[in-house]
Amino acid sequence: MGQLSVDETAARASHVQLALHYAQDIVAGRIVAGKWVKAACRRQQDDLDREKNDPDWPYFYDEDAAERVCVFISLLRHVKGKWAGQRIVLEPWQCFALCCVFGWKRKDDQLRRFRSCYEEIARKNSKSTKLAGIGLYMLVADGEFGAEIYSVATTRDQAHVVFDVAQQMARIDGEFRGRFGVEALTRSLIVRDSASKFLPLAAEGSTLDGLNSSCVLDDELHAHKTRHVHDVMDSSMGARAQPLHCKITTAGSNRAGVCYDQRIYLTKILNAVLKRHDGMGYKVDGDATDDETFWGIIYTIDEGDDPLDEAIWPKANPNYGISVDPEDMRRAAAMAKVQSAALNEFLTKRLNVWVNADAAWMNMLAWDACADRALKEEDFRGEPCVIGLDAAFKKDLFAKMKVFRRGDDYYAFGRYYMPQALLDRRGWEQIAAWAREGYIRTTPGEVLDIEAVREELIGSEAARKRAVADHRLQGDIEGDMTRFEVTEIAFDPAQLTQFSGEMIEDGALMVEMRPNVLNFSPAMKELDELVAGKRFHHNGDPVLAWAISNVVCHWDKKDNIYPNKESVDQKIDPAIALIMALARLLSCPTMEKSFWEQSA
Repeated sequence: MGQLSVDETAARASHVQLALHYAQDIVAGRIVAGKWVKAACRRQQDDLDREKNDPDWPYFYDEDAAERVCVFISLLRHVKGKWAGQRIVLEPWQCFALCCVFGWKRKDDQLRRFRSCYEEIARKNSKSTKLAGIGLYMLVADGEFGAEIYSVATTRDQAHVVFDVAQQMARIDGEFRGRFGVEALTRSLIVRDSASKFLPLAAEGSTLDGLNSSCVLDDELHAHKTRHVHDVMDSSMGARAQPLHCKITTAGSNRAGVCYDQRIYLTKILNAVLKRHDGMGYKVDGDATDDETFWGIIYTIDEGDDPLDEAIWPKANPNYGISVDPEDMRRAAAMAKVQSAALNEFLTKRLNVWVNADAAWMNMLAWDACADRALKEEDFRGEPCVIGLDAAFKKDLFAKMKVFRRGDDYYAFGRYYMPQALLDRRGWEQIAAWAREGYIRTTPGEVLDIEAVREELIGSEAARKRAVADHRLQGDIEGDMTRFEVTEIAFDPAQLTQFSGEMIEDGALMVEMRPNVLNFSPAMKELDELVAGKRFHHNGDPVLAWAISNVVCHWDKKDNIYPNKESVDQKIDPAIALIMALARLLSCPTMEKSFWEQSA
């Protein structure tokens, strides 16, 4: 959003035309853009082609509706900075988003196609201004009697960011208030004639029941520590004919939160577009799906980009040179070159890159680059491996990591266990989703049943001989010790002494590994180097990625490091199990040669 002269405004094309040309320029490479932006623009072009050529396509593009919302927002006024008091001028990339969300309609009832939209973009790209404009449009111009517009967040200050901008827009424009009958009160905007209201909400999910939302505005969704507010507000729109849930955010570090979950869902939708077009020059990783009611776009740099290269900054900052000051970016980049904490801040806030926790251990860009989703455990059948166990029975994940070595490369696969009662607690929704996807096995009750772990280590038949009750086992499970050559199982004796003794009776070589600097520091440093050199491989396991991203480390005077976490909610058990297994593998004399070398 910027400001044009009168002559420039008169010569400017319609907002719909600007949106169309923007998508064309992005796909053609005339505008610097990243993978997900190109996919979003290609999706719009595909949809326009389907509308034209497929009579059974259930949607149509209403150019008048798309233009209407853009014109409405362009008549509002800036409330901050050098353009305060002047009318908003929408940039082509903003027109593109608005036209996509508001332009597409369903043929059968003329209602909007998209009910949910997710936009991820670096800071200072006018996120709050655009959300405030959308909120005011939904309040007075969407034709919804009794409209309820909410700017939501988990904290009061964050909930007020968008609302305060909208409130100030209304207050400084008497013509707007008079035309639509808007009253700008202290804590709300109301329209008495249509019984409509716009207000901020900041609360936990349990206090938001009973709302009848027509529009929900989520600014900085990454700040939501749980998904309660998001989910309750989403369900509050069920009685509306064409509700809209707008989520605009900058990247963060919580990969178990609702924001990252929404991001992953969007990438699956955009992956489907990429796959239909042979990747559009990119490697397509991850699952693909189609959802015709969910729209989104992600402005960020691409894998392999140098974050300190000024030429790629517009990928994350479409308003570069307008509301995003290049000189300010250069100052931040200069600091990022010499300070690790500043680099994390630069990546997340300036380039919209998801990173790990503050002062974290692992470079998550490099970690993600090591993902190979085609990797399967079965491909390693018969090969030697080391297993690491990090035990937890009530409050954390019980983590099991298998690590293999082929030549100079290492491969890791994780399996996790939890008591069902822990997953049922509020705030564990994303963990529960991973359990449904098969990454985590649960056992009934408040305490993890260790037989589930034993069963998958030694196999069902062997485990039954030791189990007290057959119903504790799932049956027909081939154990790790029969599928692979398990040379060692590393464990912390603090919680697994009895279990270790029983596993020894079952033929396992159990190795005590106490969690101390001497045991962990070399393996952590080695893993860091393996990841940086792309000699470490994983299958994109989201539980492991979350745990790795949560690890922070302290350097002592002898340059040793040890894994820690910043809060109890940031689980690192899978990372601990991985470090244990890698530490033993690096020191295991029987595995100095790879499987292939031993077989030669």
